[in-house]
Amino acid sequence: MAKTTVSIIEISLIVLVAAALGVFWNRTLLADAWRGAPTRQAAPAQAGEQLPMPVGLAQVKEMLDAGQAVVVDARSAASFREEHIAGALPLPLEEAKKRTGKSPLLEKVGKDSVVIAYCNGFSCHDSMELAKLLIGSGYGSVYVFEGGLPEWRDAGYPLAKGER
Repeated sequence: MAKTTVSIIEISLIVLVAAALGVFWNRTLLADAWRGAPTRQAAPAQAGEQLPMPVGLAQVKEMLDAGQAVVVDARSAASFREEHIAGALPLPLEEAKKRTGKSPLLEKVGKDSVVIAYCNGFSCHDSMELAKLLIGSGYGSVYVFEGGLPEWRDAGYPLAKGER
């Protein structure tokens, strides 16, 4: 019985010390939250750099179905031919870099259009890089579908093969 009491006291002491350290470590964040101050966001990597916003699977599907967005595949041309989101335009990141964001496919897409870039999912950063290039080229509404082709495929949404 005495051993159980000692264990409970030790556990309680560890929890109290951990809670105190957590409060101390996050004191400014907690003080701001208590005052109702807005949260501070991390600054972009480079001053003045505009970053694309992430967009989820349901939003991509809804905008694509409604014809409100152009979906752009940042993967290689070979990957695009093998499988892509139905209705997507191919714009491999490497091609976009060579053309400094100008592509014959996107020349028909107005700069005021909503553009959603995607690639091979959360571990692939090509869509983010392509989206940054598009923003730098004057496209105002650029988003990144971080789940990319794997999330789209897993949801059972329409896919296509071959060239556009």
